[in-house]
Amino acid sequence: MTPWPAESIWEQIFPLLPDFTVEVLPELDSSNSELMRRARAGHLESTLLVVERQTAGRGRLGRVWQSQPGDSLTFSLSLSLAPQDWSGLSLAVGLSLAESLHPDVQLKWPNDLWFEDRKLGGILVEAASMGGRSQVVVGVGLNIRPRLADGLSTPPACLSELRPELTAPSCLARVASPLIQALLRFESQGFAPLQAAFEARDTLKGRQVHTSDGQQGLAMGVGPNGALRIQTDGLVHDIVSSEISVRPFSSGGSL
Repeated sequence: MTPWPAESIWEQIFPLLPDFTVEVLPELDSSNSELMRRARAGHLESTLLVVERQTAGRGRLGRVWQSQPGDSLTFSLSLSLAPQDWSGLSLAVGLSLAESLHPDVQLKWPNDLWFEDRKLGGILVEAASMGGRSQVVVGVGLNIRPRLADGLSTPPACLSELRPELTAPSCLARVASPLIQALLRFESQGFAPLQAAFEARDTLKGRQVHTSDGQQGLAMGVGPNGALRIQTDGLVHDIVSSEISVRPFSSGGSL
């Protein structure tokens, strides 16, 4: 297997984050769970944790994300951030990943990467507050090779469809440093400067959508705070809660 680019990523990030470390573990329950445990215990170092096989990986809304060595890339980042506004953080993460991966990768509000109306990857953002500081943990899962549909009507997408040469380590080398730099920019600038770039990849914009809490309407893109805008009966409503799932009517799969 291709070696993990831990040292080269550390060399790129160390000048920005002197306490930065990179860890690669063969197996763990969940990279996000591990970094949240550390944060709650007061360990607030900036950490990139890569796990080759997750036995209890977690997605948004409590969904399970299983990973096997080589089939997917799963990692989490733990950083101390203090932005004026946290709104749109997961969108900023998704945009950074999409821009690093391929021009055809699209974004589905608020936490998914899509390709041809199929899920390519997911993002889970969590935070722990300790002593007045906020430690944010950003978990990323990307499909490298084809995965089973796991009961879904539409099989997930995978990066091998877009970049057949990519392995999990080479994908990490492509996305890690830009993602960390994007998070640091978000801390100082927020989501608003990214609004147009996100909308250029927004797979929902201009489509009829329905939500997990019963709303229906036309997706109108996102606001400067990252809220999803849906037009219903001539009125535009902003959806800000990441606990609400959204799906286009023309796509298969479930919420």
